[in-house]
Amino acid sequence: MTGAPHPRPSQTYRTNMAQEQKAGEAGSKGTAGKAGKQKTAITPTREENFPEWYQAVVKAADLAENSPVRGCMVIKPYGFALWENIQRALDDRIKEKGVQNAYFPLLIPLSFIGREAEHIEGFAKECAVVTHHRLEKNAAGALVPAPSAELEEPFIIRPTSETIIGDSMSKWVQSYRDLPLKLNQWCNVMRWEMRTRMFLRTSEFLWQEGHNAFASAEEAHADALEMLNVYRSLYEDILAIGGIPGEKTPDERFPGAAQTFTIEAMMQDGKALQACTSHDLGQNFAKTCNIQFQGEDGQIHLAYTTSWGLSTRSIGGLIMTHADDDGMIMPPKIAPHQITIIPVVKDDPTALFAYCTALAQDLKQAGFKVHLDTSDARTPDKMWASIKRGVPLRVEIGQREMEEQQVTYTRRDLGKASKATLPTSEFIATVGNILNTMQSDLLARSRAFTLSHIHEVNDLKGLRDLFAADTLGFAKMPSALLDDPGLEAIKNEFALTPRCQPLEDEGRTVLIGKSY
Repeated sequence: MTGAPHPRPSQTYRTNMAQEQKAGEAGSKGTAGKAGKQKTAITPTREENFPEWYQAVVKAADLAENSPVRGCMVIKPYGFALWENIQRALDDRIKEKGVQNAYFPLLIPLSFIGREAEHIEGFAKECAVVTHHRLEKNAAGALVPAPSAELEEPFIIRPTSETIIGDSMSKWVQSYRDLPLKLNQWCNVMRWEMRTRMFLRTSEFLWQEGHNAFASAEEAHADALEMLNVYRSLYEDILAIGGIPGEKTPDERFPGAAQTFTIEAMMQDGKALQACTSHDLGQNFAKTCNIQFQGEDGQIHLAYTTSWGLSTRSIGGLIMTHADDDGMIMPPKIAPHQITIIPVVKDDPTALFAYCTALAQDLKQAGFKVHLDTSDARTPDKMWASIKRGVPLRVEIGQREMEEQQVTYTRRDLGKASKATLPTSEFIATVGNILNTMQSDLLARSRAFTLSHIHEVNDLKGLRDLFAADTLGFAKMPSALLDDPGLEAIKNEFALTPRCQPLEDEGRTVLIGKSY
């Protein structure tokens, strides 16, 4: 949870940060720190205060800002363009699995939510409740809910939609011929969070929630794993995040589910981010919502259902995985702008702007997302805006480049060390390879960081010693230790939670660590 205090970075973490900063944008324009300390665009740095660094990156990259509504955020155009790219990539993958998009009401009758006691227990303290349908002025002239307009039955602003989608499924499914039924909706949900942080945990957030129904338990189980694999493809192939697919322990399972599968991603501060979930719901919700069908045997059977979801917290994971002390780093496949072209103007910009415009058009025709910055801002300010927003490639073109038909470019993830000049024709021909290399390098870095910070322990003493030493990352321990009565005290002492039992270990081990 976001309320846990940020741990003091370990020596490994400090070393990694120092190495990354040397490889980054040297001599950036941020506030000077201690004597001899390298300047950065973002203050504080990750090492100094990771939570505040995170908020500073969100602001510097112009992704979102706090709203007048407590616990909610305004997603700004650049941040929403990023979410649209995530939507597009995931929606294509979802539809490849035969899932159809639909939309269901924002307001859910209280009686629907209350049908599943175990389910609502997990959300009851987070529900926002609508009780009136009209406002009126009181004696003081202020608008208040009209006493005469109280609803006979309150509505819940959806925290999740199993019950109301299940109600429609119960009408649409009559025969085995109606199965499988695969539905998804892109929408907002509300969970009245007390302690919030933009993208990671807000009272209102955007997500997709899929709800599928099947005739057999085997089909439902296979679907839950298949949709988890869809998320794995999105995170690895598009977001360049190497998470760990696994099953949630019984205590961490989604309320009402038979099994919950997850991808747990390790952030740069060693904490876990639950990147997505996919639930095998068995027949629990089918029983609650009366989703039944006549089988081939002529008998009435309950369906087996799954649900699965990914939210805007994926953007928070993107930031905490890839960003550095100069701002955001966007993997090319998800970046709103893959290339920023900056004309370096000294005199009359007419010819230079025409040259840059032609280059931008050629790159767009080749299929790349290009931003040509012809604003009145100073050239250094344009460069730093590109850096802080994480644009993968920054292209600078001055009078010399124009006359010699060249471009000078810099990779955002490598900084000045990667600065190079190429003939324009060669750049256009090779830019795809440059972006693909950056994409694969970011994924490799994420995977390497995660794997190097998973520490095997064999008993509870080893677990306690690991976190008492303020070690960065996850502990990997035998699953049998979950039943040891001494585990609870260690979890409470260090704010640990079991993250998942990795699928590759078939339940033999469990990862445990701090989390968001």
